[in-house]
Amino acid sequence: MDPDKARQKAHRQRRVARAEGVLLGVLSQIGPGDLALDCGANTGTITTRLADTGAEVHAFEPDPAAAEALHQAVEGRSNVTLHRAAVGVADGTARLMRGEGFADDPLVTSRRSTIVPGATRIDPAHGVEVEVVDLIARLKTWAARPAGIAFLKLDVEGAELDILTEMLRHDLFAQIRLTVAELHPYKFPALRPEFQALRKTVAARYPETRVWLDWI
Repeated sequence: MDPDKARQKAHRQRRVARAEGVLLGVLSQIGPGDLALDCGANTGTITTRLADTGAEVHAFEPDPAAAEALHQAVEGRSNVTLHRAAVGVADGTARLMRGEGFADDPLVTSRRSTIVPGATRIDPAHGVEVEVVDLIARLKTWAARPAGIAFLKLDVEGAELDILTEMLRHDLFAQIRLTVAELHPYKFPALRPEFQALRKTVAARYPETRVWLDWI
């Protein structure tokens, strides 16, 4: 194997292992009465594990193919609410752009679907209008509950840049027990400086035990 590819593979394996460790810690500390939010839930791999704890789970997924698989995964679970919508900083609609190879495998490529312009590896021939919900407004409402918000996962293919920026502005991280997010600067070349600045600002204000931006 090429040395660079070997290093990249090893780095990814370490990130995956650490993300699993963080998730196991979350799962051990939440249960009935807690609220967990899975934004960018895709087919429900994380949603179902959160639901198994007995916590109330809200899962957001805009891609129709993934949302249908997610629906099947959580059907019958009374503690899960499925939102077939993207998350953003205002209510509305947006064009969901699909990843390359969508026509061949809609479900696998749904992991690259995005509402943010400028992404790499996108097939411009395939897209669909989807609902976008104002996550900031909902976070404010949920944070005001007596138990607050136990866990927030953001894996929303570039939309986390605006969302995390607004969360900083409203100091919402302080009202959530743990926020994890996967940043996607490599997919949005024009936004890389903004992603880097955001990471530095978050790191300066919050410990990784409160906000962790290396989800995968």
